[in-house]
Amino acid sequence: MAKVPGFAKAFAGRWRIVEMDNWDSDFLDLVEQAHLTFKGKSDGEIALGALKGFLDVRYGARDGSACAEFSWEGHDENDRACGRGWAVIGTAGRLVGHFYIHDGDSAFVCERG
Repeated sequence: MAKVPGFAKAFAGRWRIVEMDNWDSDFLDLVEQAHLTFKGKSDGEIALGALKGFLDVRYGARDGSACAEFSWEGHDENDRACGRGWAVIGTAGRLVGHFYIHDGDSAFVCERG
């Protein structure tokens, strides 16, 4: 079993997506509660609107802060979808970052839970 990187511990668990630039909260929670979840050394998932995807995560540092960079692959309704994103631990223990999907992208804010 591979060792979990030290930076991964700061991100581990479920983060509720509470804010995105391009979508309101009604859309975010359309199918299930919008979230980013980080598991183990490189796994995770994302759910928002009708999108559900699985993450491939790399942990490190950006400007002195713990950072998670990820690619994701999944489905948006019945269509295959993929993209990438990144997140850092921001102020007040919130997770902030950017989510990229083909023909669109959005900044986001998450809180634990």
